[in-house]
Amino acid sequence: MENQSRHEQPTRSARKNLKRKLEEDFEEDRKVVALSPRDNHEDLVRNIRTQVDILDSTFSPIEADRLAAKTSIHVLCELAKNEEIVNLIVDCGAVAPLVRHLQAPPSSTGSKPYEHEVEKGSAFTLGLLAVKTVFFVLRWRYCIGLLYVAVVELQSVQWAPVSTVVLVAPLPAQEPEHQQLIVDAGALPHLVGLLKRHKDGQNSRAVNGVIRRAADAITNLAHENSSIKTRVRIEGGIPLLVELVDFSDLKVQRAAAGALRTLAFKNDENKNQIVECNALPTLILMLRSEDAAIHYEAVGVIGNLVHSSPHIKKEVLLAGALQPVIGLLSSCCSESQREAALLLGQFAANDSDCKVHIVQRGAVQPLIEMLQSPDTQLKEMSAFALGRLAQDTHNQAGIGHSGGIVPLLKLLDSKNGSLQHNSAFALYGLADNEDNVVEFVRVGGIQKLQEGEFIVQPTRDCVAKTLKRLEEKIHGRVLSHLLYLMRIGEKFIQRRVAMALAHLCSPDDRKAIFIDNNGLELLLELLESTNVKQQQDVSVALYKLATKASSLCPMDAAPPSPTPQVYLGEQYVNNPTLSDVTFLVEGKRFYAHRICLLASSDAFRAMFDGGYREKDAKDVEIPNIRWDVFELMMRYIYTGSVDVNLDIAQELLRAADQYLLEGLKRLCEYAIAQDISAENVSLMYELSESFNALSLKHACILFILEKFDKLSAMPWYGALILFNVFYQRCAITLLERFLGVSKLTCRSRWVVSVVVIDSNTECTDCG
Repeated sequence: MENQSRHEQPTRSARKNLKRKLEEDFEEDRKVVALSPRDNHEDLVRNIRTQVDILDSTFSPIEADRLAAKTSIHVLCELAKNEEIVNLIVDCGAVAPLVRHLQAPPSSTGSKPYEHEVEKGSAFTLGLLAVKTVFFVLRWRYCIGLLYVAVVELQSVQWAPVSTVVLVAPLPAQEPEHQQLIVDAGALPHLVGLLKRHKDGQNSRAVNGVIRRAADAITNLAHENSSIKTRVRIEGGIPLLVELVDFSDLKVQRAAAGALRTLAFKNDENKNQIVECNALPTLILMLRSEDAAIHYEAVGVIGNLVHSSPHIKKEVLLAGALQPVIGLLSSCCSESQREAALLLGQFAANDSDCKVHIVQRGAVQPLIEMLQSPDTQLKEMSAFALGRLAQDTHNQAGIGHSGGIVPLLKLLDSKNGSLQHNSAFALYGLADNEDNVVEFVRVGGIQKLQEGEFIVQPTRDCVAKTLKRLEEKIHGRVLSHLLYLMRIGEKFIQRRVAMALAHLCSPDDRKAIFIDNNGLELLLELLESTNVKQQQDVSVALYKLATKASSLCPMDAAPPSPTPQVYLGEQYVNNPTLSDVTFLVEGKRFYAHRICLLASSDAFRAMFDGGYREKDAKDVEIPNIRWDVFELMMRYIYTGSVDVNLDIAQELLRAADQYLLEGLKRLCEYAIAQDISAENVSLMYELSESFNALSLKHACILFILEKFDKLSAMPWYGALILFNVFYQRCAITLLERFLGVSKLTCRSRWVVSVVVIDSNTECTDCG
């Protein structure tokens, strides 16, 4: 879907492009009638009405009247350059007489004093009155940016560009008022008539000036006004403007192209007529002009013609526009560069062949250079174009090889949501090529993608898909290349690779990466760093490595009982029926059944089937367990399940450990683990050590790794974690468990010891 955020003039330079022409080439009438700040409102109104009255009374071919009209128009023109006065000029009734003076008064003698000058002044002034509202709209209405919305269809991702509207303040209620008022007063037929002045055989500076002012006025009247654009076409303005883009005067060319640019925006009938009038050959020649203003307007016209019009895009490409547009990427005019990048992005949409041709013709390098420009919009359009080009497999490798990955990654730090997203989308495309994956890792791209602060949800979604895409490619030759870098690269590259693989590798490759190729040592060495950020990064990597493996690890489940379990059921809990043993708990009797107890654990089997005195005792005293804890434990023995409340979980864990009820221990550990916090994690770990609660211990370790940033700010953390045997045990226990080895290599254990507790221990087994 082609839905670019094009508009008649780019937001950043709208005022300059709409008004620059209105203030040029009027030097002969430059005697400004200025008002001092002390002039009050009444004086201003009186002055404007005086000029309006003069215009109303001087529509005649008499030289004195023409001079008076010219002077009054000049006064109103200078006043109209102040936007705060525009409404006042309109309210005082200036529009109708100005429109009337767009045509020369009939003359019986054929004499035409001040020929073209009065009409030029009227067109100039009306353009200023029209442009006031336009700028107000541009300032208040929206800031355009490019975003992409991910649409997932049948496991394929399609990205559709949309415009983001950023409302800054309530919109004015009458935004097209002045434009419509001027048109309703009959200005368009007269302005179109002025475009024909050169057909009389005259080609003077005055003729050129009036034609240019008429084209400028049409531009400003039609700006963002669909009905007026249509009216211009109906009045016959488009063929005349197309003819004028080939005019000998460059300023007239520029003005005519500017008008066509506006008329083509979001108006299919106008676009078709412009193409039918054979404008494309001239516009494409203008792309090669050395005059920046000329090629800027030309690329803008072509961009608006191509926008949402695949058939016109095809004609533009067949007419030879591609190479000169690529040439504009190296223009000294940043606005032309921006428009060219946007146009190339439009050319590349849904056209694989065109994507390849754009890259083959040399667009990639200047686009990458534009990514490093201080101009935010230039970077945004360049990233947009590269994102479109990166949807082709061959282009992906070329863009990556040309150095496009690093500047795109840097742009993820931008506070501009559109720029950030365009960069993310381009990286998403580049990540699809295996040849780019190693470069992503080598330059730190994985960490950048993981840690970035992304402004809008579509960007976050895009980054998540990019990481997933990279993860899917960590195998075969890509993994071999990364392992090679991990062996022979500079130290910081080796560590960067190990950290990335901890996040992205397949569980099946963990042992090969982290044991056989010493990836584990690289991670553990980072714990020695005095840089808190590096410590945090390696903790996150270890956490990711462990959690990825734990999803496949069955160790959290209770081990199977050596004898088949016998569950008598809830109804026999503390039931004297068929009871053959009684426990005394806190002075109260608890009725039980030996057959159920014998099947539940080795502890009870030893108690009742061994040489202990409880074997033949009718009453067995339980001195160290509270009644409610004992009752809950027995309920588990009789039913195989029980709800463990956090308030009783620690005592129940102690009882389960005492009576070797591994399944109940797991339930207690799970309940306790839900309460782990930065404040109690050390106590929880000590609890796990006391009762050999492996699942709780692993939960504590994972919490420490996951919450490194928060824990490292606590005053006790350094002593407890980094320089204590506690963390040494954590690291060894965690890694032995999740890397799938019964014992770490001697060398790895020695690394843990040296790094974590800063000892001078020598690895005796390794020499």
